Amino acid sequence: MNIKILGGGCSKCKKLEQNAIKAAEEAGIDYRIEKVTTMKDIMGYGVPITPALVIDEEVKSVGQVLAPDKIKHFFSK
Repeated sequence: MNIKILGGGCSKCKKLEQNAIKAAEEAGIDYRIEKVTTMKDIMGYGVPITPALVIDEEVKSVGQVLAPDKIKHFFSK
């Protein structure tokens, strides 16, 4: 599973990344985390505010720091 964190590296972006890693490890899935930090690339996803969570190229969350349990919900879909 490809998980992307969109954002410039603010504290919220870092927390979302930590929560995504925790969720993936708890779910026992094979995953890869990628940080997308340039505004050009972030805007390519149509995301107006960060942090944003993208799973397998589908935007799942914008402007929120989701808890690991909420992130795990996206893995089953």
